[in-house]
Parts: sequence; structure tokens; C-alpha cells
Amino acid sequence: MKPKATQRSCVNTSGPNYPTSPFQLSTPPFRCCWNLELGREEAHQLRKMATALARISRKALAVSLSQHRQLIVRAVATEAASLKTITPSPDQVKWDYRGQRQIIPLGQWLPKIAVDAYVAPNVVLAGQVKVCDGASVWNGSVLRGDLNKITVGFCSNVQERCVLHAAWNSPTGLPAETSIDRYVTVGAYCLLRSCTIEPECIIGQHSILMEGSLVETHSILEAGSVVPPGRRIPTGELWAGNPARFVRTLTHEETLEIPKLAVAINDLSNSYFSEFLPYSTVYLEVEKLKKKLGISI
Repeated sequence: MKPKATQRSCVNTSGPNYPTSPFQLSTPPFRCCWNLELGREEAHQLRKMATALARISRKALAVSLSQHRQLIVRAVATEAASLKTITPSPDQVKWDYRGQRQIIPLGQWLPKIAVDAYVAPNVVLAGQVKVCDGASVWNGSVLRGDLNKITVGFCSNVQERCVLHAAWNSPTGLPAETSIDRYVTVGAYCLLRSCTIEPECIIGQHSILMEGSLVETHSILEAGSVVPPGRRIPTGELWAGNPARFVRTLTHEETLEIPKLAVAINDLSNSYFSEFLPYSTVYLEVEKLKKKLGISI
């Protein structure tokens, strides 16, 4: 015969820990007796089923939350993208040519470059600048002739990242323009301001020539030298230091090597020259057209 079910009371029937579903039977804090008397094996199987159902429910809940999270993130990203709509600026025309220019005209002055002179693409020439035949201006140099003239003579070279500038006037009475005569080699990272360099000279890299300084023909300035304002370096001498001082007199063989160095660099620039197209001033025509049509520049 089937045993009768006996009425038993659950332990801790009141309070927050009272089990409300059979899934809570597997947790340690809840120990409850059912109204039906079950065998140990049946109770053990029931606990296993409850534990398995709890795990399945937790996995299903985690999957559903991850899916909803992805949907929420997508919705927020779509909303943010819709808010970041790009509106054209009314003064956008002013910034059409905000990139670096190689040739910068200033007022009535336009830099002049000879047909066979090599000027690297990232060189900046502004204002009263003249680059003569066979000369070369290498990468990163800036020749700023906004206050006075700058001249790079025949077969001379201005190497990488040099800065050439000119002041309004010179304290020595000499012309305030920066003048580099023929067969002159100016090393990399030099600073030349309102100085005069006569033919067949070598200016070592990282040298500084201040206002009114004069380097006479067949002279060499060592690397890292600083020539103060108004200082004159006589012909045929080697100077060095900060400030620059006389070192020794050059030999005849050394003076003959000075123009050979300039010619060698000129030959090297020809191989670079064939790789680049001539510079363009088409932006000047575009600006004239905009001005003619009444578009603000």
C-alpha cells in the first residue's frame, strides 16, 4: 500500500530565507522538509535536477543579458554618430591652401629661381629671394626675404635645414641683405642673417653668422662657429670657435679644393633635380579667380 503523507512544518518558514521554489533546495542555508516523505535516493535525484535547472537558467540569463548589452551599445553608438554630423564652416574657403607652400610672394616680391637651380620640395622661399643658375637649396631650409634681399649665387649650395634671413639695416654700413656669392658651400643647420659671403668659401655645419659679418674669398669657417656682428674673416684663413677666432692660413691646395666641393654638390643635385617636377604657382591663379568672383580668401 502507498504510504500516507504526513504533515510536517518547514524549518524557518518565516523570514527572508524561506524557500519559494524547489530550485533553492540545493543551496546550503535552506534545509526544508517536504510534506511528502521521500526516500534518500529520490531526494538526491531531485537535488541534482534542481541544481542542473539552476545552472541552465543562469546560463540562459547571462546569454540574454550579453545580447541585450550588444544591442544597447549599438543603439548608443548609432545615436552618437547621428549627433556628430559635420556641418560645413562658412569660412572654409579661407583654409583651402593652408598647407605649406614652397613659393610665398610677399607684396610685390616674388622669389626667383633659375631654370637649372635645384630647390627641394619642402623648402620655403619667401619674399625677396633669388636662387641663381646651378645653385641648390636642400631639404627643410627656409629663406625668408621679408625684410631684405637674399641671394644664392652661381653653383652655391645651402644644405639641409638652414635658415637665411635679412634685417632692415646692418651695423657695419654694409648692405643688410644676405649675399652668398658663387661656389660657396653652406653646411647643414646654419643660421645666416644679413651677412656677406664672398666667392669660394666653406661655411661649416651648425655655424651662425650674425648681422654685418663678412667672410672674404677663399676662407673656411669650421663647424659650430659663431661669427659676431660686424666681424670680418680675412681671405685665405681658417677660423673656428665661439666666438670665431683665427686658426691658421690655408694652403694653396686647400683653396683649390673649395670650388671643387661646390661643383661636386651641384652634380649631386642634378640627380635629384630630374626626380621632381617644377614648382607650381597655380594657387595664385585660383586666388585671383576667387577675388574676381567676390569670394573671400
